[in-house]
Amino acid sequence: MIRTIRGWRNGSADFGFLRNRIRSVRALSSAVIDMADRDGELRVFVVAGEVSGDNIGSRLMASLRKLSPFPVRFAGVGGSMMSKQGLKSLFPMEDISVMGIWELLPHLYKFRVRLEETVEAALSFKPHVIVTVDAKGFSFRLLKKIRRGSLLARNSRKGFPAPPLHFHYVAPSFWAWKGGESRLRGLSEFVDHVLCILPFEEEVCRLNGLAATFVGHPVLEDALEAANETEDGIKMKGNSEEFRNQYGLSTGATIVSLLPGSRLQEVTRMLPIFLNTMELLKESCPSDLLTAAIHVAPNKHVEDYIASYSHKLNLPVVLIPGGSSNMRYDAFSASRMALCTSGTVAVELQLARVPCLVAYRAHLLTEYLIRYKAKVQYISLPNILLDEPVLPEVLFHACTPSNLASIVR
Repeated sequence: MIRTIRGWRNGSADFGFLRNRIRSVRALSSAVIDMADRDGELRVFVVAGEVSGDNIGSRLMASLRKLSPFPVRFAGVGGSMMSKQGLKSLFPMEDISVMGIWELLPHLYKFRVRLEETVEAALSFKPHVIVTVDAKGFSFRLLKKIRRGSLLARNSRKGFPAPPLHFHYVAPSFWAWKGGESRLRGLSEFVDHVLCILPFEEEVCRLNGLAATFVGHPVLEDALEAANETEDGIKMKGNSEEFRNQYGLSTGATIVSLLPGSRLQEVTRMLPIFLNTMELLKESCPSDLLTAAIHVAPNKHVEDYIASYSHKLNLPVVLIPGGSSNMRYDAFSASRMALCTSGTVAVELQLARVPCLVAYRAHLLTEYLIRYKAKVQYISLPNILLDEPVLPEVLFHACTPSNLASIVR
């Protein structure tokens, strides 16, 4: 990872272009404030396409309400957490929660319909600011179309408001892919500012002519609110005893947390592998003591699938509802270890000091593309940031129940 970042730092950068871009963004920001002052409200169109983005979007909405000198009105697309902040989503967020190239194909028609629907709603809302959160496949297509539509409307109609300021929250993982940095400069045509959650991303964006700010990782925001200082650093608080009492689990039960992902396509692929792994583990642990704690993302399709599938396991199973970090960390505190699909949760498990095994499978063609295009050795964020295999990873064709069970033992 360090070598990767040095490679960018040693590259050339058009700093004149960047200075002009930053001046442009500052001028637009001032214009946004003036328009909000004139209209008596700040209109923000916000779009999230997956559970982690829904979490980030809800935090952003709450913070904007606290900090804005004007009343804030929201519109857009989000999930259950953003709805708690008052967003009426245009459609279920799950409709655009698709990752991968080949995985998208069966959903392509719906994806296009939802994209056009969102563009039309955004232009009708006349926002001062548009914020897209992660989900770059949908987000970047959306921002391109909105920028084009806003400029056309402004050119054809006198008095039409200035184009909204475009923010993208969570930088695309350009650092993980061959040629990824070359695509950054093109983003400046429809993204005015990137909000980065990893510390090295801001400089890389700026070196490639894209205005950016490092704003911190949302997982660490939870850590600041619910963590204990120990001799070894931060450890997330969790109440193991309360968790066992709530679910009627004995103190002798061996609990394994299963985190199969937040998107339905991930969960349908990974949950059967994890549950078959648990079946194999019964050989080395009494079945009446081995318990699977399945963490369920707040995604309606995922909730329904896990509820229907989990009864197939001939072991005690408890379902941990998503959306509550306290319940999540209580379960982590009670867990002997965890099996997780690569994602933000690997960082959470490390903060909770839970030994975990990172596993991942995708469509065969997507896996081939990852092997061909990836330029980092690892798939989980802790390993990438530390540039060493702190967490064991079992990926692609090696991700089988027998391999996972062997490593767990």
